[in-house]
Amino acid sequence: MWLIGLLGAFAVIVLPALLARRLLGIRAGALRVVLAALVGVSVSGTLVGPQLQNAGGGWALLPLMLGIGLLTAMVCLVLLDLIVADRRVRPLGWVRAVRGRLARTRRYSEILAIIGRHGLGPYVTGRPRGAGTRHQQLAHELREALQAGGTTFVKLGQLMSTRRDLLPEAYVTELSRLQDQVPPAPWPQVEAVLLESLGAPPQEVFAEFDPEPLAAASVAQVHAAVLRDGTRVIVKVRRPGIRDAVERDLDIVGRLARTLENRTEWGRSLGLTELARGFSVALREELDFRVEARNLTMVRRAAEERRDGSVTLPAVYEELSTELTLVMSRIDGVPLGQARPDSPEHGAKLARTLLTALLDQIMYDGVFHADPHPGNILLLPDGSPALLDFGSVGRLDGGLRSAMVGLFLAVDRGDPAALRDALLEVTERPEDVDEQRLQRALGQFSGRHLARGAAPDVRMFTDLFRLVADFRLAVPPEMAAVFRALATLEGTLSRVSADFDILTASRSYASARFSRQLEPETVRDAARDELLTLLPVLRRLPRRLDRITGALEEGRLGVNVRLLADARDRRVIGELLSRVLLAGLGVFFGVLGVRLLGLEGGPEVTADLSVYALIGYHLLVVSAAVVLRTIHVLTRPLS
Repeated sequence: MWLIGLLGAFAVIVLPALLARRLLGIRAGALRVVLAALVGVSVSGTLVGPQLQNAGGGWALLPLMLGIGLLTAMVCLVLLDLIVADRRVRPLGWVRAVRGRLARTRRYSEILAIIGRHGLGPYVTGRPRGAGTRHQQLAHELREALQAGGTTFVKLGQLMSTRRDLLPEAYVTELSRLQDQVPPAPWPQVEAVLLESLGAPPQEVFAEFDPEPLAAASVAQVHAAVLRDGTRVIVKVRRPGIRDAVERDLDIVGRLARTLENRTEWGRSLGLTELARGFSVALREELDFRVEARNLTMVRRAAEERRDGSVTLPAVYEELSTELTLVMSRIDGVPLGQARPDSPEHGAKLARTLLTALLDQIMYDGVFHADPHPGNILLLPDGSPALLDFGSVGRLDGGLRSAMVGLFLAVDRGDPAALRDALLEVTERPEDVDEQRLQRALGQFSGRHLARGAAPDVRMFTDLFRLVADFRLAVPPEMAAVFRALATLEGTLSRVSADFDILTASRSYASARFSRQLEPETVRDAARDELLTLLPVLRRLPRRLDRITGALEEGRLGVNVRLLADARDRRVIGELLSRVLLAGLGVFFGVLGVRLLGLEGGPEVTADLSVYALIGYHLLVVSAAVVLRTIHVLTRPLS
């Protein structure tokens, strides 16, 4: 008997909550279901329990009691879903979340202390200072705060310095000065990383290894070494413990981005969550030196296929390179930021070589150095350049490379219509873009920056980025990397040769590349490739034409068009119909219940309750449940 009683109690208490979860389609764990069941039983017992005990025929009220419990459980589940949407309530998960929150709280306190020390607190809390605060001063304090924040925030500031479409020029200029240099890690810690990576002490792997680093940055430090065969190499070692610190800060950056995107209109318009996700992916790749090794190998092979030796690239020793270390051939030279060309002619030649090398990587190879700032370029003793640090590269497919050629040709001609078409081809256009207004804006841009005799400067890139943002043209990450690399290279070339005209050089490059495409050998190769692609189609074409003409002659030609052939369209229409049907059923049951409550007479269940009223109450419960289900569904987007 006790088992039957236990099963009966389970049915009365838990089954309404399980049914409520099923009707609503909510993901709810056991703890949330039990909580909703207890609330439902409490409310239904309070409302119907006394009548159930006192009434002579009170057992007829049991379905009503269960219905009220079901309705209350549905309301409870919806409220819990709003509080902890799409997540199951798990006590162990809460414990882990609390531990993670405590760890983040310590980091938050450090960040808040840095913000307060640099006077940025009013801007974070939404109560900025008066208009007297200059942008230059605020940008300086922001740079100092990011520098004090550590690796992740230095990298974030360097990324922000490339977004001229989002930040005023004062901030871009100041953030571009962020230094990624820190004191070197102690040698015993570095030696432990080398032992883990190489599987042996560095003294056994290399003939010589200098414990004193040549340079130290926030992510890695560089040591000089000599292989057993006498080859001089550079060993790049990841700083000990840097991954845990970066992961912690990336978690904070991601949470902050999600909060701003959910709470602010500008956060949603910028897609901060997606930007933070892209930043996290790029920084995690930078921590894995295997990615940099693959990038460098791809760029070297592409340059060798083009037989281009104008820019020196280091060679990777893949057998010694791991996630923690990267071993490359050593290149002796002076960083471009510290070197000066021998003469103006040498500076112009060096600038032309660097620009041509980057454009060749973009247009021909499809893989290019995405961060060509002066610190990543060496000036060799013979006056030629060398590229370093391939942790950040961009990749373009054949379609985007062709679109880039069209963009360069449009810039060369200064044609606003062609520039509009090329820009729309390399960006993701919104459906409601005003092409005529975009063409007029590009005409003004061309007259200001692309006219003959115009001197290109940083303002040209800033105006282009703002124009793209004003028309809500979504720049794909691949194209954003191209623009960022070109903008960075423009600043680098201005240090090498103050009189170098990057716009004229780019025009010459585009014209030369287009002329190269018209050479007989290039045209022959392109025609051969296209013919090989079309050959299977041409073989099937006569047979298909014969079938079509035969069907047309016999009057059997027809066109079969299937409406809603796409499963996504069928799913959307099905969801719309189900929502309309649910709303109609809820209203129907509610009106019918009210009408039955208004009827007099009929068989009596108790002294104060007729059968009509009892059915009416049940229909009202069903109506409320259906309406609640409809409201819950309407708050979810169409899939």
